[in-house]
Amino acid sequence: MGNWADYSTGQRIKILRGTELSQQGLAEAAGVSLSLVQKAEQNKGDLSVGSLLKLAAALKTDVAVILGQQAPRRGMSRDTRAALRQLSDAVHDSALGDWDGIGEPSSLAELSRARDLAWSAYWRSDNTELSGLASKVLLEGRARYESTTGREREELGLVLASTYRVAASCANGFGQRDLALSALTSAKSLAEGDPVLVALLESTLSWIHLRDAKVPRAVTVAERAAARIEPSFSRPSRPEMLAYGRLMISAAVAASRRGDAASADDYISQAHAAAARLNKDEALYGTHFGPTATNTEAVGIAVALGNYGRALKLAQHTEIPRYMSKVARNRYKLDVALAQCEAKLYDQAAETLISVGLDAPEWVRHQALPEVIGKRLARVSTAKVRTISEVIGVPLIV
Repeated sequence: MGNWADYSTGQRIKILRGTELSQQGLAEAAGVSLSLVQKAEQNKGDLSVGSLLKLAAALKTDVAVILGQQAPRRGMSRDTRAALRQLSDAVHDSALGDWDGIGEPSSLAELSRARDLAWSAYWRSDNTELSGLASKVLLEGRARYESTTGREREELGLVLASTYRVAASCANGFGQRDLALSALTSAKSLAEGDPVLVALLESTLSWIHLRDAKVPRAVTVAERAAARIEPSFSRPSRPEMLAYGRLMISAAVAASRRGDAASADDYISQAHAAAARLNKDEALYGTHFGPTATNTEAVGIAVALGNYGRALKLAQHTEIPRYMSKVARNRYKLDVALAQCEAKLYDQAAETLISVGLDAPEWVRHQALPEVIGKRLARVSTAKVRTISEVIGVPLIV
């Protein structure tokens, strides 16, 4: 793909539509006529603001992307588009009280189970299952929440908050910042009674800011939340320790992105201390923390700071357990592949990148590092990079 701004508006719409969505399909998804889509792609006539908004929503992008003011992320598959649309509808409808036709909502136990399965789907990068489960919990759970009282209402509030959080995490992973923030706003209003869940919501907010290139805000959010939840290391609560450690990782990652090595080292040291107190990997509200998370994140932080030798040395002493989630495992592998490139271990980097692409083909399309790694590998062999692109289904070089 060339310079995005150099394309015409019609060309951008056609590229965003891709080969999986026909002009008729786009027209139906946007609620406009087929002739409007055809004329838009042929640059015949000016699109109204209303038409631009409808097309942008159907293409799961922003008007600014269609107009060439900002470049898009890699295109989504039709299934992913549908999953995000379902998730968006559920997030907004549940928050606005639009759950007509729900009938008898599922029980608290059933909704809790569906929430847990939604998080499992997230960590497997199964967006279709995540969307279906999360939508069920948000719509049915919100309907039940409004009709109950007492302890059940409190527990339902936490189930809903955690489900809004997984929706926010999924949306942020695909660059859907506004949807992520909407989901997180709803989550915060429901989680006030649980300081640990509130802290984990702040960790997600820090990540959203990081993806939005607001690095100082990402650090500040994590720092403030960690100060509020910081446990007593003499009498630690395990949930508090988990939340604190995860926030320290968030702060360390954000600090590394702005090149602040001293702060990043301090934060990751605090995370290591929290992990050592836990002494094992644990999960709470869909969040994983412990020695494995801290060790793998330390590799990524070293890469972000340009300490590639240190990153590879840390990787040599990092064991990846079989139970580590697909998303976390592959995030770590991309960091390792970049470090291998910088150390001129090109064959190893290529093998690592291929393993990621084969393991998580849809997820890898929305990550920035594969293209960075591909460009570095292309300095040695463009033919090899084109082969890798074909294998993993991601265009790494133009």
